[in-house]
Amino acid sequence: MKTKTQTYAGIPEEYADFDRARVLLQSIPYDGTSSWGKGADRGFEAFAYASENMELYDIETDTEVYKVGVHMLPPVLEDRSPELVFRAAYEETKKNLEYGKFLTIFGGEHSISIGVIKAYYEKYADLTVLQIDAHADLRPEYMGTPYNHACAVYDASRHTNLIQVGIRSMDVSEKEHMDMKKVYFAHQIMDNDYWMEEAIKKMTDHVYITFDLDAFDSGIMPSTGTPEPGGMRWYQTLEFLRKVFNRKNVVGFDIVELLPSPENPAPDFIAAKLYYKMLTYKFEKEIKDNIF
Repeated sequence: MKTKTQTYAGIPEEYADFDRARVLLQSIPYDGTSSWGKGADRGFEAFAYASENMELYDIETDTEVYKVGVHMLPPVLEDRSPELVFRAAYEETKKNLEYGKFLTIFGGEHSISIGVIKAYYEKYADLTVLQIDAHADLRPEYMGTPYNHACAVYDASRHTNLIQVGIRSMDVSEKEHMDMKKVYFAHQIMDNDYWMEEAIKKMTDHVYITFDLDAFDSGIMPSTGTPEPGGMRWYQTLEFLRKVFNRKNVVGFDIVELLPSPENPAPDFIAAKLYYKMLTYKFEKEIKDNIF
């Protein structure tokens, strides 16, 4: 699989120029601690290829968000150890946040978020981390390191206002690290949307979203390292995300755990569309007010 252009989604160079772009896209294609399916290091390439073949007009909002500008940064290729990946992700994110642009990250497995989130909570003292995920990821360490994918939000639980949505798989030991008042388990949110308002009320003004693609039901998103049945639906997820972006200042997000399958490219397009929808919701108001 090879991408055809050097810009995000094949957009014209004028919209990909660093100085003009409002959005930065950083890839961290690391897959060193995954404990079941392997291949998340190929996720960004599949995402990029699907994005190039995606129509860029958004029907729901009547916008073309790529026109705010999206610049792809060089990938973070450190892969020698989980500790070094954590440090590289942290340092790169810290540097990129100084540009004052809207930073977005694409993995890679979920462990890449640990360093990213640390850089964010050091910048935003009142940060809410919204984790949308099938797994709790609250282990202090796993397989000999605190920088394992199973530990993705443990540090965030200690330093941010962590809100977890879509959880449906965890180890019993993780309960002691979990704030049950801020967890929306998958089986509790399938047949209503009241939880959305409740979750948003618990958020601070600044929100960082870490989105593990296994949050989606495995029927539509089988291409992850640890797929789980009983997950979130597409339009349910978009409804929640749009509310969050409209009501809070989302300061960045990551999307992780795309494990592409050559036999089924549909999940790659889900990842591509999700990324584009999240950008759309971020800049929807500015685009319509012509202030970007």
